[in-house]
Amino acid sequence: MKSIKNQDKFYKDRSKRIKSFERNLKLKKISKDWIVESQKNKYVYNFDWLGRPIIQYPNDIHILQEIVWEVKPDVIIETGIAHGGSLILSASLLSMLDLAEYYKRKNINKIKKSNRKVIGVDIDIRPHNLKEIKKHPFYEKINLIEGSSVSIEVQKKIAKILKNNKKVLVLLDSMHTESHVLEELKIYSKFVSNGSYCIVYDTLVSMMPDKFYSNRPWGKKNNPMSAINKFIKMNKNFSIDTSLSTKLCISSCINGFLKKNEK
Repeated sequence: MKSIKNQDKFYKDRSKRIKSFERNLKLKKISKDWIVESQKNKYVYNFDWLGRPIIQYPNDIHILQEIVWEVKPDVIIETGIAHGGSLILSASLLSMLDLAEYYKRKNINKIKKSNRKVIGVDIDIRPHNLKEIKKHPFYEKINLIEGSSVSIEVQKKIAKILKNNKKVLVLLDSMHTESHVLEELKIYSKFVSNGSYCIVYDTLVSMMPDKFYSNRPWGKKNNPMSAINKFIKMNKNFSIDTSLSTKLCISSCINGFLKKNEK
């Protein structure tokens, strides 16, 4: 009984602490300044996940684990592949869900092939990355689709793969212009299951100094965050889960965790 009370207290203290971050202007400023400086120095390019480069903040890698454990998706759809590290992350998390279920059933010696899968979409899957992804032990959980994430052809391929899968989580990390992300949100929000998430990466573009991305088509007023603001106004089935951004402090997805309402 005492251990249950201690655990309840732990979670209550955590919740209270996280909520206090909203009022902590000093922490907010330090976090924003650090994000800006880390982007200048390409900090997110420093990490691998199980041997493949993953261009993400460690905080975002960790929070995906929390979301996957909460949602327990059958399918994770990702737009934007790059080196494939994020695909491998998603595939490994789905494999961990499979393993947890077998342990729970005390059926570890009778493991059957799981139907859980990752769908990765990119307009240009480069040969050297494709080669390494296909060599990876978790590749058997990955379905790759080359093509524009907003094309009718790609949408049809995804729908065919999904079939009767009930729980779907979506990660959007391809072209970061407002128009493209807004179009992705309109399309991929339909795939997201009730109670699951559509996570939009690189909302941090809106936090960066003007003309920071001078060699890119996106910028301070044309970015994933501006797309989210428009999408939320037109789609009442989703809301921004600000609690995740608040506790992370450092993230490329600040206010980019869109949760679909339970029905």
